Amino acid sequence: MLEVRDIHSYYGKSHILHGVSLNLQEGEWVCLLGRNGVGKSTTLKSIMGVVPPKQGSVRFHDQELIGKEPFEIARLGIGYVPEDRRIFRSLTVHENLLMGIKSGNKANVGEGAWTIDRVYGLFPRLQERCNQKGGHLSGGEQQMLTVVRTLMGNPRVILIDEPTEGLAPLVMKDVLDMLSKVRKSGVTILMVEQNSKAAIKIADRFYIMSKGQIVFEGATEALLAAEEVRKNYLEV
Repeated sequence: MLEVRDIHSYYGKSHILHGVSLNLQEGEWVCLLGRNGVGKSTTLKSIMGVVPPKQGSVRFHDQELIGKEPFEIARLGIGYVPEDRRIFRSLTVHENLLMGIKSGNKANVGEGAWTIDRVYGLFPRLQERCNQKGGHLSGGEQQMLTVVRTLMGNPRVILIDEPTEGLAPLVMKDVLDMLSKVRKSGVTILMVEQNSKAAIKIADRFYIMSKGQIVFEGATEALLAAEEVRKNYLEV
């Protein structure tokens, strides 16, 4: 579904990603793990075209994405949830959701399309707060709003950057439960996460990064068995 092959990305002259390769199959929940500053967020931004790779390939349903603008990639069916959430704080929850609708996106429409009614049915907490301004929501509610606003663009895949960062354990559980609903709805997830213990409970497969490279790939059982890998490359 999504194949990233040997990408090299830069910030100015700083070489950040050194030949990163990964793949995502339809319906999977894949987690990209690693310590701060190893290139996880840059990998998502490279897929999305925010930081265009200077070498390599990013293919989505056999279509090359490198060279396309972020809005073009979004219209093909890839949603992006940035680390800083970027909600419209002065707009209500309902207005924020309306802002997520992308004209021209034919990636996932019809019976399975995300509508306001479907969103409110699946995430009643947002309906309860539909008239509250985004800036008045808690951190966890803002994270939920950001993810669900992305769903309004009807993506097939969503790239989510650090969804639980800064959240209390109970709020973190609410956000991850919400993402489980998203995955069960048929949306494929590629998630960057710092909390490896939480990620192991929910994701299907894992990639671990260090210094701009992939140093581990495997399913839950393989990651749990790789004690040295977890000790060397993950936060403890």
